[in-house]
Amino acid sequence: MATTKSGLTIHTTELEHDGVRQTFAQEHSWLVRFTHWLNAILLVVMTMSGLEIYMAFPSFGAKIPQENFLDFPEAMRLGGWLGGALQWHLTFAWMFTLSGVAYVLYLIVSGKWRVVILRPQEFRGVWPMVRHYFLFKPKPEQLEPYNPLQKLAYTSTIVFGAVVVITGFLLFQPAQFALAVKLLGGFGMIRIYHFAAMIGFLSFVPGHLLMVALHGWSNFYSMLTGWKRDPDYLVKD
Repeated sequence: MATTKSGLTIHTTELEHDGVRQTFAQEHSWLVRFTHWLNAILLVVMTMSGLEIYMAFPSFGAKIPQENFLDFPEAMRLGGWLGGALQWHLTFAWMFTLSGVAYVLYLIVSGKWRVVILRPQEFRGVWPMVRHYFLFKPKPEQLEPYNPLQKLAYTSTIVFGAVVVITGFLLFQPAQFALAVKLLGGFGMIRIYHFAAMIGFLSFVPGHLLMVALHGWSNFYSMLTGWKRDPDYLVKD
């Protein structure tokens, strides 16, 4: 075990290669890695089938005038028609929900939420990371596996995921949850919430890929194996 510069405890192991001793920190458990790659597939299928469902009524209001709010090409859609898209969407939605619940429960039970979730005292560290990434200012010291900007992104993604699941369930069973639908503004408004949450969730992807590119192969490798070699956030003996 080792300690991060922020005081968190993380599991480590040491190996010797060609006379050089290296420290490996366990950043991701098998469950985190499994849900990560599973959700990458689920997100693609659910987005494409969701766009096909949307195109059955491509508007968020009364559709007056009779014009589509947004049009998505067939190449971006999955299912072929409304019924087929619903089958794809609902099948993968249950897997997405179970995966999300398993991930959140793991964070809570293991205490790993401290590594992923942005805490109030860490908000002040977001702007320095924005300045570093986008304004090419000096990089702040790395204190944990994820910097405050990354934590903000992951926290937002969990929130967007929860909104997608809840609104999706209300769209699936609007009669059974009529009161909740009414309190949230009606079926049309819930469609807007669902669509907006999807956009929020998808907006995470480009930034996530950029972070992987900027931080190098070691971050990608750690999501494959769970381990990262000689991370700079550990307290040196």
